[in-house]
Amino acid sequence: MNNLKKTISILGIILTFFILYFLQINFFSWFNIAGVKPNLFVVLVLCLGLFINKNIAIIFGFIIGIYLDILTGRQIGISAVIYALIGFLGGYFDKNFSKESKITILLMVAGSTIIFETIVYIYTIARNQIPLQLFGFVKILLIEVVFNVLLTIILYPLIKKLGYSLENIFKKKRALTRYF
Repeated sequence: MNNLKKTISILGIILTFFILYFLQINFFSWFNIAGVKPNLFVVLVLCLGLFINKNIAIIFGFIIGIYLDILTGRQIGISAVIYALIGFLGGYFDKNFSKESKITILLMVAGSTIIFETIVYIYTIARNQIPLQLFGFVKILLIEVVFNVLLTIILYPLIKKLGYSLENIFKKKRALTRYF
C-alpha cells in the first residue's frame, strides 16, 4: 500500500511540475514584474528536499534541470546541476532548520533563488565572455527573489499541507525524535 502511495505521489509531483511549467511559460509571460518572471522550479525542488528527502529532490532537480535546459536551449546540464544542488540544500535545511516557521521557509526560498541565479549568471559570463553588469544583475535578482517570496507567502498553506502529506508517505516513522 505504501509503494502505491509513493507512486501516486511521484506522479503528482510530475503533474505539479507540468502545471508549474505551464504557469511559468504562459501566465507569468503576461504577469511579470519589470519583465522578470519568478522561478517556480526553485521553490518546487527546495520543497521536495525539505519535505521528502534530499535524494529524491536531487533526482527530481536534475531531471527538471535537464528538461528545462533542452527546452530553453541552454548548455545542457547547468540547470540540472544547480537544481540538484538546491534539492541537496533542501534536505540539509530539513535536518537543521524548522519547517514550521514561515519566515524560515521564505529565507530558504530567497537564498535558493539567489544561489540559482548567481551561478547561472557567473556561468553565462564565463561561457560567453561578456562583461559583468552587476547593477542590472542585482536589480533582476532582487525582483525575482521578491517575486518568489511573494508567491511562497501566497502558496504557503498549500505548500505546508501537501509537504507534510508527502513527508508522511516518504519518511519512516521513528519512535524517537532526531534530537535523541
